[in-house]
Amino acid sequence: MDSVIQPSCLECGERADRAFCDLPADTLRDFDGLKSVLVYPRGTALFREGHAARDIFVLCSGRARLSVCSEAGRRLTLRVAGPGEILGLSAALAGSAHEVTAELLENAQVAVIKRKDLLQFLRGHREACLQDVGLRSQDLHIAYDRVRAVGLGRGRRCRTVARVH
Repeated sequence: MDSVIQPSCLECGERADRAFCDLPADTLRDFDGLKSVLVYPRGTALFREGHAARDIFVLCSGRARLSVCSEAGRRLTLRVAGPGEILGLSAALAGSAHEVTAELLENAQVAVIKRKDLLQFLRGHREACLQDVGLRSQDLHIAYDRVRAVGLGRGRRCRTVARVH
């Protein structure tokens, strides 16, 4: 794991498409001051399911597999996260254990932010708090859609709706 020189978030060419990146310039400068940017090799676990959330991770480049483990030890991939995604945010804000494992699928540049620093930042920056609420709401809706797809299946859902009407 090597430290790298990363341009400021203000200089990132991908800003428009990424969470927390479209904040006002002064807020983004403060956010920049919180992070340590590192390069991790493929196969690195940024965090593991069940472990305490002490940091959040912003994928500046690269991809990470988010997975859960069954009681029998089988690993199920939930999804693959890409550049610009914030990993571990929900668990860090809740002060709880990670619900998933995040493992890098390729070498990746990752911004790491300490939980306590993020909480202090959010207390002082209303617009960042609102952005966080939006991200968590979006995650919840995605989870609802996945549960619906797995639990109901396409055919069963249609029959249920037909019976209601």
